[in-house]
Amino acid sequence: MDYLILAIISYLLGSIPSGLIVGKIGYQTDIREHGSGNLGGTNTFRVLGIKAGLIVTIADILKGTLATTLPLMLVWNHVNPLVIGLFAVVGHMYPIFAKFKGGKAVATSGGVILGVSPLLFIIMLVTFFIMLYVSKYVSLSSMITGVVAVIVSLIQQQMGLVIVTSLLTIFVFYRHRANIKRIMNKTEPKIKWM
Repeated sequence: MDYLILAIISYLLGSIPSGLIVGKIGYQTDIREHGSGNLGGTNTFRVLGIKAGLIVTIADILKGTLATTLPLMLVWNHVNPLVIGLFAVVGHMYPIFAKFKGGKAVATSGGVILGVSPLLFIIMLVTFFIMLYVSKYVSLSSMITGVVAVIVSLIQQQMGLVIVTSLLTIFVFYRHRANIKRIMNKTEPKIKWM
């Protein structure tokens, strides 16, 4: 019963459409009608700019972190925080508050990892920005970061983390399948460094 309660709360937290809220309140813009139509941080950066993109990305990360730390806050030590965090990611991808059309799982997945392993989160962050600098593809950087997270978890021999990072990476790859096709066709947009 405890798992069910926290899973529902976690899903609802993940379902909060940060991009939609920031776009409509701060910019009178529905970002679903612009760019890729995605509710995540990347599309927010492209459509609304750096400030809005940062706000949405941080909010999406914190959704995952908050959901993952719920068992700790409630002192429900018998509940695995990683399992609960997964439901926030599902909520982010398929939000009940935005007609089940959400983001691509990257930031909220990072937030889940931050909630249980800040060191791994930092490694992921560094990996993402190095890959972004080299490739200029946000999508490719996100997917490679997921793979690195799995490898680091394996090295640390934390099987719970291995399972969850593997699942999160599968989510990320699945949500980026159109991007993968565009990368292969060399039509995926690259970011421009200032």
